[in-house]
Amino acid sequence: MSNEFRPFGGISGSTLKLIAIITMFIDHAGATVLQAIVRHPGITSIAEKRIFWSHVYRISRDIGRLAFPIFCFLIVEGFLHTRNVKKYAGRLFLFALLSEIPFDLALKGNWFYPGKQNVYFTLLIGLMVMAGIVWITRGGTQNLILALLPIAAGMYAASWIDTDYNYKGVFLIAVLYLMRSSRLYQCIGGAVSVTWELPAPLAFLPVYLYNGKRGLRMKYFFYFFYPVHLLLLYAAAKYLIPLLPL
Repeated sequence: MSNEFRPFGGISGSTLKLIAIITMFIDHAGATVLQAIVRHPGITSIAEKRIFWSHVYRISRDIGRLAFPIFCFLIVEGFLHTRNVKKYAGRLFLFALLSEIPFDLALKGNWFYPGKQNVYFTLLIGLMVMAGIVWITRGGTQNLILALLPIAAGMYAASWIDTDYNYKGVFLIAVLYLMRSSRLYQCIGGAVSVTWELPAPLAFLPVYLYNGKRGLRMKYFFYFFYPVHLLLLYAAAKYLIPLLPL
């Protein structure tokens, strides 16, 4: 991948992460704050306003489709470069637990919603699938077909507990990992794998420009940003928007 063309030197991992964070924030702002605006009595009573804010809401959700594929790519990169997979998995699991109540409040309207789990669980299962592939294929290429076992197990687990993006998210992570030898093929495979959620394939344009460099150190920024921004958006949608004279 080092010989593939990167316009202007490409973009770093931290830039990719910021793109994912910003688009995720826009998506979640749409799912919380903008949805509260659309449902505001001052909006629902006026057709023009309702149509306008409904369009804004839809655009925000479309922009947000770019976030998850980038995070999946970054979890693959993180797995490939981590020195300790167990500690990596431990951090994901810890923040999966810490993020569950903010996730349920912001996106499900209840502090306890056992029917859906936040995206950290999807990323954690994807990480374990990659670790499983490494373990099961350690004997050589003759065991490559066995890589389907951890992939199938991970997809089943994500579907069973219904994580955010469920089995489709785990499958995407597996595809990105298995096609890691070529960034071009990796991006094509990833884009094809998310055609079920347009315009998500566009996320692989910035992914292709990734230059393999870390960039700014942001190790824990996303870990904390995810639950904190969900809580703030929940509070804004629940307590601020109803008070506004829209």
